[in-house]
Amino acid sequence: MTASKLLSAISIALLAAAGAAHAESYDGVHQLTSATSRADVASQAVVAARSGNPYADGANSGPVQLIASTTSRAAVRAEAVAAAHSENPYAEGVTSRVAPVLASGVDRPSVRAAARAAARGDALPL
Repeated sequence: MTASKLLSAISIALLAAAGAAHAESYDGVHQLTSATSRADVASQAVVAARSGNPYADGANSGPVQLIASTTSRAAVRAEAVAAAHSENPYAEGVTSRVAPVLASGVDRPSVRAAARAAARGDALPL
């Protein structure tokens, strides 16, 4: 065995021994130390259980707050009937018209060829 191999084996053995010397030791179960009594903790638990959850959101946030509407029921019903009888019952505001058909500059056979190529996994020309 050469000197360099012997030296590296000795250094690895020393590092392993040093690592084993720094292993943690088990001290057993530690005793609990608390400044509050059981009665204080129990009373704090009751208060926390009856108060609202400050981190709740959505369905867990409690009852929904009601918002008073200024529109009468008849007016809302009339708007709903008018929207149902319009061209597009799902439209709102700017999109209340039917979308126009836009003309494309690409012919049908080239679109079909690109779709078939994409379905086969071929690279699309860019």
